[in-house]
Amino acid sequence: MLMEKKALILEERHDLHSKHLNRDVTVDFFMPADVKDKSDMSLLLINDGQDMATMHFREILEKMYEKGEIRPVMFTAIHAGKDRKNEYGTAGHPDYKNRGAKAGRYTYFVFEELLPYIRKHFKIAEFRDKSFAGFSLGGLMALDIVWNHPAHFSHVGVFSGSLWWRSKGLDDGYVEEHDRIMHARIREGKYAPWLKFFFQTGVLDETADRNNNGIIDSIDDTLSLIDELANKGYDREKDILYLELADGRHDVPTWGKAMPSFLRFAFGKS
Repeated sequence: MLMEKKALILEERHDLHSKHLNRDVTVDFFMPADVKDKSDMSLLLINDGQDMATMHFREILEKMYEKGEIRPVMFTAIHAGKDRKNEYGTAGHPDYKNRGAKAGRYTYFVFEELLPYIRKHFKIAEFRDKSFAGFSLGGLMALDIVWNHPAHFSHVGVFSGSLWWRSKGLDDGYVEEHDRIMHARIREGKYAPWLKFFFQTGVLDETADRNNNGIIDSIDDTLSLIDELANKGYDREKDILYLELADGRHDVPTWGKAMPSFLRFAFGKS
């Protein structure tokens, strides 16, 4: 007689109405099935959570839990809305085309609506630690939230992050050293010694090379931001993990391939 395999992951879909975003937000939760002490769980918020099915995220988690690679984590996959290019970005500082104008509202949604909902619904007063991750523009948004609210987080994962986000167009007096918004925020911000950073890029992310230095912009912008973090005081070996995939593209399968590396970095069992 074949025994039914015990589920390792519990999956729930919730719809929250956000006053800040003036829309319903779909959120998928992935939790280990056998957690005895919920307060011992970590929390990972993930932007662009609608991509989890395409990524086969549940299967990734099941394999990692089967191998005992990561600690118990509540994974919270936040689906993007139709106005994604305005809700994601850098809060209070839209880009040169005024994209990201609602990033501040999205930040308020996370802190004033989503996190309280999680604590109340799942009856978890506090988590062991909290982290944030995202892909492309969602990765920029995750980094912006963590950098500006470091007391709430321990790790951030940025997959093919839109770190080119700039305050001036390339033909409008753009200056590399000053006009990349997130780079400037790192320079202007304060060092929080507990923060850890994961960055992933792919050699095939794009073909653009605006400064003609032979390095595509996605890699160039990421390496430059890592330089800013190092200048701020973060150790390149202990505090930052950079993963560059030779066959990596700007797509969900690539980010799924990189996901286990981030999860081991943020939640791996020592």
